Amino acid sequence: MKYWFDTEFIEYPCTIDLISIGIVSEDGRTLYLVSSEFDEGKASEWVKKNVIAKLGTEERFTRDEIKRQVVKFIGHDEPEIWAYYADYDWVALCWLMGTMMDLPKGWPMYCRDIKQLCDSKGNPKLPAQGDGEHNALDDAKWNRDAFYFLSNVERGNDEHE
Repeated sequence: MKYWFDTEFIEYPCTIDLISIGIVSEDGRTLYLVSSEFDEGKASEWVKKNVIAKLGTEERFTRDEIKRQVVKFIGHDEPEIWAYYADYDWVALCWLMGTMMDLPKGWPMYCRDIKQLCDSKGNPKLPAQGDGEHNALDDAKWNRDAFYFLSNVERGNDEHE
């Protein structure tokens, strides 16, 4: 099964501090979790304005609780995991598990990247995201939509290039 995800995080030297994670499954299920443990004091002004200020009053969870819910949501059946510009998102997800060696059995040790898929298709213009950008669940839904858009594009034959 395919899963598309996104995280919001605070980046500072040697750390990617998870704020939230959103995941969409190929069968339409969604998961959105906000951490209770991020250090807002280390957030850049951009993150404060574009991510933290947009958080609602949703329940917050420890990283350990987020880990348990993510593992339960994705399961152990050799998932195919996708994100857009996935490097930091993948590290944030792996760190929830401990180390990459602690990933659940059956999970890949890599994330597939929608931006790389886009490049392989000649870098066509992707659909606009609209409202909700920098909300991890809305971004995960856009990742799914961008993936399906790219799945229908043949390299060099896209009218949007």
